[in-house]
Amino acid sequence: MVRVGFVGLGNIGKPMALRLAAAASSGDVDLSVHDVAPEPVAALTAAGAKAVGSVGELAAVADVVCVMVRDDDQVRTVAEEIGPVPVLVIHSTVAPGTPAELAARGLTVLDAPVSGGPMGAADGTLAIMVGGSVDAFVAARPALDLMGTKVVHAGPLGAGTRMKLARNLIHFVAFTAVTEAQRLAEAAGLDLRELGEIVRHTDAITGGPGAIAHRETTAPLAPDDFWTGVFQHVAALGEKDLSFAIALADELGVDVPLAREALPRLGKGLGLS
Repeated sequence: MVRVGFVGLGNIGKPMALRLAAAASSGDVDLSVHDVAPEPVAALTAAGAKAVGSVGELAAVADVVCVMVRDDDQVRTVAEEIGPVPVLVIHSTVAPGTPAELAARGLTVLDAPVSGGPMGAADGTLAIMVGGSVDAFVAARPALDLMGTKVVHAGPLGAGTRMKLARNLIHFVAFTAVTEAQRLAEAAGLDLRELGEIVRHTDAITGGPGAIAHRETTAPLAPDDFWTGVFQHVAALGEKDLSFAIALADELGVDVPLAREALPRLGKGLGLS
């Protein structure tokens, strides 16, 4: 049995903790929780967790303390109250230097941000990207496996946060591209909701932007590399369609700066000379 403490029972923290509570009811986990809001604490105790009155009390009864709070300052506040807990697992997305800052205080820290949102937290299918020592990762792994189906030891302390930031760069740049595409579609007289349905449908089939992320390096491709032919095809299609989209945007008077940036960068970014 692993003794887990959980701090921060918000939109993602609460369903994560509920996954642990389900295991607690079967005797695999001893779960204690703390939050400043009483409602989520009540929901967790009803699900089988034990409520404690402070972060310090939580640390006293846990081997692993998982933290899912709003920002770096709240993470620091929690860390100050924890003391020498064996493993502090930071699920919040923090600045790249924050995990090392906390470790310098003598704490054993894992940075373990998550991807998958409230939906993934609720059904236990989160991706969890972990940075830190192997020993700390092994100690926390039983709890992490209850909350996610893709748990990756990304490397030393800070690696989990760096991986999350790279992943979210894709996420939010893609969101911005969607807003650009919506302006173009709207000017062309199209139904934006149907466009959204098409995007979600086809991304579920093709893998979306992650479909190109299979190489181990971003170095230029050798002529005999398997991916050279694949990405030459991708670049040819992309450059053609981007050119058409930019031409349509010019015709309709729509500003598409991301498309204009992407056109000359696509092939080179894929590793083509």
